[in-house]
Amino acid sequence: MKIRIKGNSLRYRLTKPDLAKLVAEGYLEEHTAFAGKTLVYAIITTNEDKLTADYTGDRIVLSMPGIMIDELNRTDKVGFEEQNGPVSLLIEKDFTCLDQVAEDQSDNFPNPLLNK
Repeated sequence: MKIRIKGNSLRYRLTKPDLAKLVAEGYLEEHTAFAGKTLVYAIITTNEDKLTADYTGDRIVLSMPGIMIDELNRTDKVGFEEQNGPVSLLIEKDFTCLDQVAEDQSDNFPNPLLNK
């Protein structure tokens, strides 16, 4: 799972194993260690009807409706977005890049533009 933060925009990207774990366990979490502190970013399944996010302490938690997780898993849907107060939220499948990159992309979703 990757996150990108830019201004008031928060974007989560999920690989195939990330999505499978989220479907199976209802929770996904990653950690980034800094000097003396750790940033935790997570996704939790909810019964709500929209994406929301909370930032408390050193923890960012995206709450995602189970119905959205199921649709992301079962269909070609790329992602979902929502406005949560001043913050724009986006969660999407992580596709392989069209250009050559050094990063291992073996767990990414196939890029739908690859065959065009």
